[in-house]
Amino acid sequence: MPVELFRIDDRLIHGQVVVGWGQPLDVGYIVLVDDAVAGSEWEQELYRMGVPPTMDVYFDTESEFASHYPRYAGDRRPGIVLTGTVASMLHIVESVPAIKAVNLGGLHHQPGRRQRLRYVFLTDAEVDDLTRLAARGVTITAQDVPACRPIPLVEILNGRGTP
Repeated sequence: MPVELFRIDDRLIHGQVVVGWGQPLDVGYIVLVDDAVAGSEWEQELYRMGVPPTMDVYFDTESEFASHYPRYAGDRRPGIVLTGTVASMLHIVESVPAIKAVNLGGLHHQPGRRQRLRYVFLTDAEVDDLTRLAARGVTITAQDVPACRPIPLVEILNGRGTP
């Protein structure tokens, strides 16, 4: 079964991902792609504590993900691939052209970011990276939980999206 969801969320693994997305999609695993977390056993253990024992959590660096992707795509269980930044997602999409859709979750306020939705704030560089993803044929939508309407990238960038 293919990976069900590729999501960018700066909080990484948290309740909205595990419960809000994981339960409706019947997720069997989450792949967290983050170089710092992949190198820290302590941080990995913290993230593992946030998921039920029936859900596996894998940790990859951006450079490892492409070589591991066939294993994830071949898993019979639905899965979520999660990055904390737009740049990380761009990197993995460039290395795995099979990725055709990306979900923007929480990208919260930071210096240099401008609010686009209630839960999406973007820098100019992040807008450029999202535009590059879209130019590769990737469908980009913002959606905090599955019950909400997916908001297309053009609405996000034009400020017309409503949460």
